[in-house]
Amino acid sequence: MKINLKNGIDKLIFGMKQKDVTAVYGTPDRNYKDEDDNVIFVYNKFKMRLTFYKDEDFKFGYVVVSGADLELFGNKLIGRNIKDVKKDLAQKNITKFTQEEFDTFENYFNEENWLLLQTEFEEVVKVEVGAIINNKDEFDWKFGKK
Repeated sequence: MKINLKNGIDKLIFGMKQKDVTAVYGTPDRNYKDEDDNVIFVYNKFKMRLTFYKDEDFKFGYVVVSGADLELFGNKLIGRNIKDVKKDLAQKNITKFTQEEFDTFENYFNEENWLLLQTEFEEVVKVEVGAIINNKDEFDWKFGKK
């Protein structure tokens, strides 16, 4: 499954509605609302959780994924040492990360691409990617744009 920074993941594009996503991947294994009434789709097969934002007409805007086949720029992410992943990303000029620690986990967040790499014991265990917010403080939805 390929991450497309600023655009989405695999065949999913930020800004899709729930019906667009189910047309691609079928009915999710779980479908629930979070504490903000956003709709969450869970696909166990892909180890993927999608968020559709209530305040944005339930458009797809965030993904959390931990599948072993996850790729960014042709490189696997899950199970790799964070230092190696960051070296790969540096070749694509992605070098600025805010780092925070909690328990045995560390998060490495790159705001420019809305990319979060979560590690445990220096190994990437989960990746989060979100739609970009533009300079007007609005989401830059990609779905339906040419």
